Amino acid sequence: MKSLYIKNSLKTLGLASAIMLGTASCSDLLKENVISSISNDYIATTPGFIAATNAAYTPLRSFYATERGLTMSEYGTDIYSAGADGSYKGFHFYDSQLTSSVVILAELWDETYKGINTINAVIDRAPSVTGITEAVKAQRVAEMKYLRAHYYFVLVQQFGPLDLRLKETTGPTKTATRATEQAVYKQIEADLLAAIPALENKKASSDYGRATKAAAENLLAKVYLTRASSKFAEASDYANAATLCNNVINNYGFKLLSDFASVFDQANQVNDEVIFAVQYTSDPLTNGFVDNQGNKLHLYFGMQYDVQPGMQRDVVNGRPFKRLKPTPYLLNTVFADRVNDTRYSKTFKDTWLSNKPGTYNTTFDGSKSTVTYKAGDTTIFIPGYEMPLAERAKKKYQVLVPSLYNFALFPTLKKFFDPLRPDMTYENGSRDFFVHRLADTYLMLAEASVKLGKQAEAVAAINAVRVRAAAAGKAEDMKVTSVDMNLIMEERARELAGEQTRWMDLKRWGNLVERVKLYNSDAAANVADRHYVRPIPQKQVDLSENGGFPQNSGY
Repeated sequence: MKSLYIKNSLKTLGLASAIMLGTASCSDLLKENVISSISNDYIATTPGFIAATNAAYTPLRSFYATERGLTMSEYGTDIYSAGADGSYKGFHFYDSQLTSSVVILAELWDETYKGINTINAVIDRAPSVTGITEAVKAQRVAEMKYLRAHYYFVLVQQFGPLDLRLKETTGPTKTATRATEQAVYKQIEADLLAAIPALENKKASSDYGRATKAAAENLLAKVYLTRASSKFAEASDYANAATLCNNVINNYGFKLLSDFASVFDQANQVNDEVIFAVQYTSDPLTNGFVDNQGNKLHLYFGMQYDVQPGMQRDVVNGRPFKRLKPTPYLLNTVFADRVNDTRYSKTFKDTWLSNKPGTYNTTFDGSKSTVTYKAGDTTIFIPGYEMPLAERAKKKYQVLVPSLYNFALFPTLKKFFDPLRPDMTYENGSRDFFVHRLADTYLMLAEASVKLGKQAEAVAAINAVRVRAAAAGKAEDMKVTSVDMNLIMEERARELAGEQTRWMDLKRWGNLVERVKLYNSDAAANVADRHYVRPIPQKQVDLSENGGFPQNSGY
């Protein structure tokens, strides 16, 4: 059984940042008496130190498995376009809706900088803390450095140059300046290199959910891989990324599960493939960063099954918010092989069974005029190809073929379904979110190896992921003999669709604009080079004195 220590403790300390960078609610910062909700010396006590180190994990939940994080990582890419409903469509369309006043930009900015200030306080106060062994104290400080690196990595990818704060801010200030991206990456690297020796050298922390050496190595590999394609790349970046990936793969006992679908089995979340997870729980008091929201990814990928003949909304099939619709490129190119590769069928739901029996007029399938269902009968089937009209007419259910896909009806990603929710309207899912998992590590190793010209290593790494996904008896057919970046791009989409990686991948590869224009008709007309970063929250720009925090170009 996984420990609930981190889950239950993260909510116990909301250390408020005393700077504009981490203050979400005040309209006039300089009139606000911004202090922490605890005494200034509390962190130096044993319970205060424990509470603060636990609280520093909370901002992970402001990005991972949330609408804001999903919006900033999967919207407006080559693999997902806009569904029928939802806010923040500017991130899909790259149009005039994407402005510096969009609330989720400020939410991510504020909550993450609050976390950074909590971390800085912990690191600054740690030397004076008593009642904790030096070994545990060093481990907790190392966790803080992992988290600070993690938060800055999220922010720098989204926003570019940042205010780089490494000491606790204890009072209001209007001073904020933008350090270069190169400086931010150097600090991220320094924090992770400092953290790795002191973190727990095991597959999972004894308090499940804490950062480990493997998690820090995995994050640093992604940092090196990202910096390697930048203007300030260092010559050793790809080699360092490959070394770290090999360390994670070989030194901790992680392994790919034999079945791709089992990775997302909600009853087996603490599995051999998970390197680091953000934990959620069925207890609403432990989940939220501000609103106890839980893991909400189950909401956003669903099609509108619940108004179709023979169907009504239920817990098993989910509450469909219709926010993300797979692009034709994702369905027809990335998932073209459905004979050898099981990931199409294990990624997308294709069948719905009647939970509202009766006789109905058909809605989308014009091959028949009415349908009659008993409980449990198939009502909707998505074959994934253009089944001929005559063949569809023989079916006793509606068949959704590609020519009938629309903003409300489309293949539904099922990785994040949450049948443990207490009722059909409940939004706050309890599923953990996998930030680092081993398949991603193999794919990072393959990418670094391609860039290093090491084809044998790239082939071995990518084949590990592909063979795991093979249909019975098809392992040899899944193996490749050479790897290029096009295969890397497709393989990452096949393996990681929906897992909050794609926008950052496209940014790392420098082809966001090119691939969105090619594969995403929603955004093709508007996407431009300025969209490699998001607008800085307008409040941050406005409250910084002497123009110290200019807006990103084009916003």
